[in-house]
Amino acid sequence: MAIVFKILLILSSIAIFFSCSQKQHKFKIIDDKKQTISKPTESDKNFIKNVILKEFEEWEGTPHKMGGNSKRGIDCSGFAHYVYTKLFNINVPRTTKQFFAAGIKIDKSQLKPGDLVAFMPHSYPRHVGIYIGNNKFIHASTSKGVMMSDLSDPYWEKHYVMSRRIMKN
Repeated sequence: MAIVFKILLILSSIAIFFSCSQKQHKFKIIDDKKQTISKPTESDKNFIKNVILKEFEEWEGTPHKMGGNSKRGIDCSGFAHYVYTKLFNINVPRTTKQFFAAGIKIDKSQLKPGDLVAFMPHSYPRHVGIYIGNNKFIHASTSKGVMMSDLSDPYWEKHYVMSRRIMKN
């Protein structure tokens, strides 16, 4: 019994050490009515970008499936929903129509990692992706599945509609 107690005490100490030594990042949905945004620090931007890219590596190449929510197939809003919910514990909409109204609208020049980018291609009514920095965004495309694209690509540039900030820290 004493050995079990000592093992539990050691494990508890290790858990407390690791939980206290790591920087905690807290994200909240932006209140659209108040139109408030706190400016992320460089550390926050890098954290957000790195966490999103790590998750992207797990999903890259996953095929597109309208209404899909798994690695067997996912659509653009499902992927964005999954990323915001899983990585940042933010309850966001599930459809592109709802994403087009989520958070607050920001200028393209204000994009930060974690912001939403929205498009209206002719072949598809609405499309969303998550900005990761350096003019790149990740999304679930209908033709290539989960992938990374560049905002300056002529196709995306032509169909870009708006950017939205979903979270603040």
